[in-house]
Amino acid sequence: MKIIDISMPITHYMPVYKGKEEKRPNLKIQSDFTTGSAFESRIDMNMHTGTHLDRSQHIVPNGTLIESLDLSKVITKCKVLDLTMVDDKITAEDLKTKNIKEGDFVLLKTKNSYLDILEGDFIFLDESGAQYLKEKKVKGAGTDGLGIERSQPGHETHKLLFEIDSVIIEGLRLKDVEEGEYFLFAAPIYIVGAEAAPLRAVLLQDFL
Repeated sequence: MKIIDISMPITHYMPVYKGKEEKRPNLKIQSDFTTGSAFESRIDMNMHTGTHLDRSQHIVPNGTLIESLDLSKVITKCKVLDLTMVDDKITAEDLKTKNIKEGDFVLLKTKNSYLDILEGDFIFLDESGAQYLKEKKVKGAGTDGLGIERSQPGHETHKLLFEIDSVIIEGLRLKDVEEGEYFLFAAPIYIVGAEAAPLRAVLLQDFL
C-alpha cells in the first residue's frame, strides 16, 4: 500500500486566500522546558486556511456543521481528474471529457498544484462546472485551489454542491498524483459548532 500525503503544511508563511494577513496561522509556545516539565503550544488560525473541509453553514444560513458530517463521505474511493490543461476556470465542458459517475468523489488537479498562484487568480470551478457535478450527484469535490470558487459574489459554486449535500475540500496538493482511482482519507478535526475544519488528507494506492 502506498500513502500519498495531499495536505498543505501549516506555517505562518504558507499561501492563504488572497494573501490576507488575518488568515495566516500563528503557532505560539505556551510553555517549554525552561518553565516546566512539558512542552505545550497553541495555534491561532482561520478554519479556511490550508487543507480544509467546508460545510454548508459557510455559505448558507442555518446550514450544516462539522459534527453532522457522515465520515463515510470522506473515507471513500475517489477519482483524481487531471485538468492541468485548463486556464482560469474549470467548466462543464472540461468535466465532460472525464468519466464521472453518480456518487463519485472527484479531486480536481490543476495548474494550482504547480504554480505559485494560490494567493492570486488561482484556477477555480465555475458555476457551469458545479452544475455539471450536481447533475452527476457527486459525493464530494476537492480542489487544489485555496477556494473551490474565486470572486463569485453569489457563491454559486458552493451553493450548487451544497444543494446535494456534496462535500467540498479545498487546499489540496496534487502535484505528485497521477490521474486515476484512489482511496481517500480526509476526516476533519471534530470541532462542534464549526462551519469548516482543517484536515490531513491522504490518498491510499493499492489499498486492500
